[in-house]
Amino acid sequence: MGKRVSRLDPMEHAARASSQEQIRRENLSRVLRLVHSQRRVPRAEITRETGLNRSTVADLVGELVGLGLVFESEPERANQAGRPSPMVTATRRPVAVAIHPETDALTVGVVALDRTLVQRTRYPLDSPPTPSELTERAVEVIEGLRIGSESPLPVGIGVAAPGLVHPPDGAVRLSAHMGWEEVPLASLLEEATGIPTSIANNASVGALAERMFGAGRGTGDMVYLNGGPSGIGGGVIANGRPLGGADGYAGEFGHTAVNSVGRRCRCGARGCLETEVSRELLLAAFGPGLSEIPEAEEVSAAITPSNAEAVMEEARRQLAFLAISLRNIVHALNPRVIVLGGFLGTLQALDPAFLESALREQALRPSMEGLRVRGSELGKDLLMIGAAELAFEPLLADPAARSPQGGFLQAAANSRRTG
Repeated sequence: MGKRVSRLDPMEHAARASSQEQIRRENLSRVLRLVHSQRRVPRAEITRETGLNRSTVADLVGELVGLGLVFESEPERANQAGRPSPMVTATRRPVAVAIHPETDALTVGVVALDRTLVQRTRYPLDSPPTPSELTERAVEVIEGLRIGSESPLPVGIGVAAPGLVHPPDGAVRLSAHMGWEEVPLASLLEEATGIPTSIANNASVGALAERMFGAGRGTGDMVYLNGGPSGIGGGVIANGRPLGGADGYAGEFGHTAVNSVGRRCRCGARGCLETEVSRELLLAAFGPGLSEIPEAEEVSAAITPSNAEAVMEEARRQLAFLAISLRNIVHALNPRVIVLGGFLGTLQALDPAFLESALREQALRPSMEGLRVRGSELGKDLLMIGAAELAFEPLLADPAARSPQGGFLQAAANSRRTG
């Protein structure tokens, strides 16, 4: 008798084919995320990092090249044994539009897939931008890209918004400093541009960027605090994942109490952190010559014999209150790294030893073991890079479906060309 031939049920055959396709898409995502995170990586390192065999990696890289998301170049010649590996680099054609509204300005940027900040425009304002003003500026920037066969193609818009943001529907529920309440910002931008839009709280966006590319890189438990014109907010990474809470509003550390007899806050409470740790009060201490808080690396040049005493006195007053809030964060969340961004990074840079001492005097010793309090490494580009990550996420999750060559946004691109 001949051997019995096993035949797959058509449903089982379809299921296996679907499973193989899903595995391929997941592997494409793994490879693209690795290249995106490092900008430029040898193909051999992709093989090591993913655990896939060389031929599979070569096929995946080839597919990403065909999708216009990466390109390969000659290997770097170095004193190394074995055959040198080709370099895989993210391209610059897929871009994300990044938006950061504040009470005194609106910043709109364009970030390429290799994390190059292609464009960054800050529009100073006398009052907070309205949602319609923000939308108009975004449209101007997108139209200015002059989408064509060789021009950058925006695959998404990311917004780093101050206040309470509900990420699932992209609504700003409340931003007291901005005067916004129940603003469907994602819908407004999508209707005006035809481009998918993602929105998150600005400090949560900063936490994402610092965790991926900055001071918290490689850290699974991190807290980021952002200080800006609209106050202080925070973002939490717990066990490698963003901690948003039940509705996405976690991290409002600016409204934790640090002074029971302090001033009334805009939120209605008394003695919130952002009433005592204030950008405006610190700026006033520098004197009338400055309109902006200097970056942390530039702060020493802004201190003069005439303002040194006032600046340091105000800095230490604010650092003492900041230490109270950090103590609460340490005890509640036990992070490995706390990253301070915006004017909080400058505040720390003025007297890091004072902050360290004030924190250690109050916090439990075991909770402080291994803790590092660091300034932001991404500086003024932090929120542009973080907002862009919101926009890039669908592309990184499924490159074949979301790439420009894959048809993503093609209808929107066509409508803008003809409109």
